[in-house]
Amino acid sequence: MPYDLPALPYGYEALEPYVDATTMNIHHTKHHQAYVTALNGAMDKFPELASLGLADLNKSVGTDKIPKDIATVIRNHGGGHWNHSFFWKVMTAPSDTNGASTELKAAIDSAFGSSDEMKTKFNAAAASRFGSGWAWLGVKADGSLGVTSTPNQDNPLQTVADDQMIPVLALDVWEHAYYLKYQNRRPEYISAFWNVVNWEQVNANFKDAKAGNVSSV
Repeated sequence: MPYDLPALPYGYEALEPYVDATTMNIHHTKHHQAYVTALNGAMDKFPELASLGLADLNKSVGTDKIPKDIATVIRNHGGGHWNHSFFWKVMTAPSDTNGASTELKAAIDSAFGSSDEMKTKFNAAAASRFGSGWAWLGVKADGSLGVTSTPNQDNPLQTVADDQMIPVLALDVWEHAYYLKYQNRRPEYISAFWNVVNWEQVNANFKDAKAGNVSSV
C-alpha cells in the first residue's frame, strides 16, 4: 500500500472551540482514511504511478500520465488525500497561531492591498463555492499571490484547475468539515478558521512556493 493516513500534528481537541474534537476525529479517521483507501486500491492496479509521489500525481491529473481507467479515482481520491494532508498542517491550536512573515505580509500587501483584504477575498471564495470544495491562497506562475476555489477534491496543482498555483493555505468547505458545530452557517466557520491558522507552516509553504516547490505533506 503506497499511501498511509498521516497522523495529525496535534490532538483532535486542539482546535477547540473553533473546530470541535468530534468533527476532527471523524474528518480525519473516516473521511480522509476513505480517500487513502480508495487511492491505494487504484494504485495497486497501476503501481508505476507510485513513483510520481503525491504532489506530482496531483499535477498529472488531467494529463495523459494518468490512465483513463483510473483518471476520475486519482482526481477525486488523490486530490482528497493531498488536500487533507495539506489542510491538517496549516492549522494549529489557537494559542500557537502567530502571523505572516515579513516576506509573506509584503506579498499579501502587494497582491491584495492588506491582510484584511486578502482575508475578505479568501472568505468570499470559500463562502461562494457552490456545494463542496476548497478555498486556496497560493503562488501563481508569475510569483504573485492569488486566491481561488476548487470544486470537490480538486486543487490548484491539477491541470484541470481554473487557476493553477502552488498552495500556501487551504480551507475545506465540504459540509463534513463544519456541519456538526456550525450546521449551515458556513460563513461563521470560515471566520472561525482564522483563529487556528498555523502561520509558521503557511510561511514555510510560501517560501517553498516562491522557489517553485510544493511543500511536503
